[in-house]
Amino acid sequence: MALLVQSELEALTGRAYTVDQFAVIDLMTTDTIAGEVGGRLTDPPQPGVKTIALSLASRVLTNAGGVSSEQAGGMLISYFAGQIGKALSDDERRRLRRAVGLASGASSLNIAPQDTCDGLERWGAVWG
Repeated sequence: MALLVQSELEALTGRAYTVDQFAVIDLMTTDTIAGEVGGRLTDPPQPGVKTIALSLASRVLTNAGGVSSEQAGGMLISYFAGQIGKALSDDERRRLRRAVGLASGASSLNIAPQDTCDGLERWGAVWG
């Protein structure tokens, strides 16, 4: 399954990539997204997934280490959160999970004390 097309990434970032650079970007992007949603990705990808992949891929070689700022002599460069590394932002994570049919917000697990859960069955882990 291809989440990225080299020509689309080059058009988005305004730079050319070697075959090896694109292969690394594709691997890191696909691995990060698959790590978040597992085997729920389809071929072709669900609507919205490709946009997130392109956004993530555009950051991989720009700031792969995920630094928030760097300084050389008197010059200081700071990156905003959307430019930091190959990790998914909270917004990208929510959109990605929604696109593949996973819950994107808080879970429905009720953690209230038993005396406030009238009519609800209490459950716990089973060891054995």
